[in-house]
Order: sequence, then C-alpha cells, then structure tokens
Amino acid sequence: MEKILDRFLRYVAVDTQSDEESESQPSAEKELNLLRMLRDELQALGVEATLDEYGYVMGRIPANIDKKVPVVGFIAHVDTSPDASGADIKPQIIPDYDGSDIPLKGVPGLLLKTAEFPELLAHKGETLVTTDGTTLLGADDKAGVAEIMDTVQYIMAHPGFRHGEIRIGFTPDEEIGRGVVKFDVAKFGADYGYTMDGGEAGELEFENFNAASASVRIQGSNVHPGYAKGKMRNALHIAQEFDGLLPVNQRPEYTQDYEGFFHLISLKGSVEEAQFSYIIRDHDRAKFEQKKQIVARCADFINERYGAGTATVTVKDQYYNMREQVEPHYHVVEKAVRAMEMAGVKPRIQPIRGGTDGANLSFRGLPCPNIFAGGLNFHGKFEWVTVENMEKAAAVIRNLITLYAE
Repeated sequence: MEKILDRFLRYVAVDTQSDEESESQPSAEKELNLLRMLRDELQALGVEATLDEYGYVMGRIPANIDKKVPVVGFIAHVDTSPDASGADIKPQIIPDYDGSDIPLKGVPGLLLKTAEFPELLAHKGETLVTTDGTTLLGADDKAGVAEIMDTVQYIMAHPGFRHGEIRIGFTPDEEIGRGVVKFDVAKFGADYGYTMDGGEAGELEFENFNAASASVRIQGSNVHPGYAKGKMRNALHIAQEFDGLLPVNQRPEYTQDYEGFFHLISLKGSVEEAQFSYIIRDHDRAKFEQKKQIVARCADFINERYGAGTATVTVKDQYYNMREQVEPHYHVVEKAVRAMEMAGVKPRIQPIRGGTDGANLSFRGLPCPNIFAGGLNFHGKFEWVTVENMEKAAAVIRNLITLYAE
C-alpha cells in the first residue's frame, strides 16, 4: 500500500494551476493530467470511476452491508491557485521537526520563521513538508486528494471494513470560483458530502462568506499634458479616487472572524482608460448586499462628478453562505465532530474566511461541510503541511464512513 506522503508528493509534482482568464472548463488543459491519473488510479483499485467532459472525476464504491444507510461523498479539488506558480514544485521534507526556523533553500536567505508562523511550534516532532520558496506547495488541495485516495486504498484492501455506499469526487477550478459550476449533483448521487479542503487539524466549517466580484471600468480623457488644463480626465487618478471612497477599515488586512471586506485584486490602465476589480465578502447576507450597494453608489458619485459613463461597474455573485443549507441537516456536522474525536483530534468549528466547493454544492441540494486537510499558509511560498495532519484527516474520513454505516 502506498504511503500517504508518497502519494501526496506524486500529486504535487503535477502542475494543475487554474487560469482565471480562461473561459474553458476546466480552465487549464493541464488540470486534466492529474484528473486522468486519479480516474485511472481509482479504476486500478477496483472502483467504478469516470471523468466527464468538464473535468469532474466521480467514483462509486458499493455498500458491503445489508441495511440502507445514507450515501456519503468526499470531495477535493485538484487545481492550485493562480496566486503563485504551481510548476516544478520542489518539496522539502523535514522529519522530526525540532521547532527551529526552516530555510527555504530555493531562495537564499528566505526562512519559514516561527516568529511569523508560531503554529509551526505545535508540530515539533512531526514530519513537515514545505516549499523551497520558489513556488506554492499544493497542499491546497492535493492534501485533500491524497487523503481521500488513501482512504479508498484502505477500503479496497480491507473488505472487512463495513461501509455504506460511498462517492468520490475530484474537481477542477475551485481556486477561481468555478469548481462545481457544471458538477452533476444528481449523477454524483450522494445524500451528504464533505469537502476535504480546510487547514489545520481540527478545523470544521459549515459557514462561509457570501461572495461577489466587482469589475470597474473608468473612461478617462487623454489630452497632451502641456495643454490639459480643464480638459484631461486621468482615468488612473479617478480609479484611485473610486477606491478611496470605499471604507478603509473594511479591507482584508483590517478584518477577522465574521467581518467582511472589499479587496482590490487588480488594477491596470492608462490616462485614457483604467480597469480594476474587487472581491466582496461578508458572512452576513444583509451586510453583503449593502457592500454591493456601496460599490454602486461609488460609481454614481464618480459619474456625477466627472460625467455620465465615466465609471461602469459589473457585480456578479459567486457563492453564498452554506450555513442556511447545512444547519437543517446538522447531524452532518455532529458526525464530523465525533469522527475527529475518534481520531484523537480536537474539533474546532469556525467560519471559513473564504469559500469551498461545498458552499455551491450545499445550495444545489448536497449539504457539504468542510473538513481540515492539514495544510497552512495556502497560495504562497510559505505553504506547508505535516504528514501527521494528513494521516489524521484520512482517519477522520474512515471514521465518518463507519459512523454513517452505523
């Protein structure tokens, strides 16, 4: 049986960075390299598995007990974030971690410092896997993928392990908000699901941000600067003014817990025209709607000041807080708590300051909380995971299967 670390290292070696500029599904052809690999591995283990035209791998393990119990599914995404390179990843493996700062050897002088990341100290004695400082690691969410596949391997190798019907799902494009846009929930056939896409061991989440994107275009007026008085409207300055109208204390760097934010994620342009975009987030649906209205009012102010058509805003909802869909089926959370306790993990229920595939799946009829995958510092060069965290997450999956079978 393949060890979970070896499996994880195989998966992170495959570049699966999604592409937010692409309109295709999946957004990057290279995501299919890992998705095909996973389909083939499932089939080689004896699992009925398919890969559809949209890049969704679905696997089915029939029940080996007589009584009827709920069908439970486990889901993880294969893509890595566009925020940092996912190509040519060179993981560093640190056995028996001693609690010191960790040199990221691909960048001379770069350290993973305990002063900046004190959570490292909780993992003394464990086996850490870090980046070399030149790429992200891919534990988000290849740790989740490895944990699910490790569980499948265990089930197929242990026919005496009692279980109901199980579904396995691997998705592309979660990092760009399109992970389950075309996911066929009815075909998947699960009554309840869990995404393995959280962070530190013990994390359990069933509420997340309401999310929207806002794209803003500023139309300026370019005139020779020597003769511009009273005529030039510099789109770049107007863009700065627009951003200055939004509440500064509602930026990500000033918020935590249930506090929402406006996050400026891109800005490009010239005197003639500027384009920039935000992501808008809030756990509270009413406050979320208010934030979208604030952006619209900023555009109204700019247009009144500089003329109609100067600012054009397009706001698109991306996903909603899954709490309202999961809470009526709260036993799915209670079972996850019990599964963690059985694995010797202290559960920690908290809101996600982000989103998961589970949010959209919950609104499409598949209640789907999120369970830790064991990694930290996602989306960048300081990302890391421990082998012990991945092993605990795999144990939680097995325990959940047992609880549903009972």
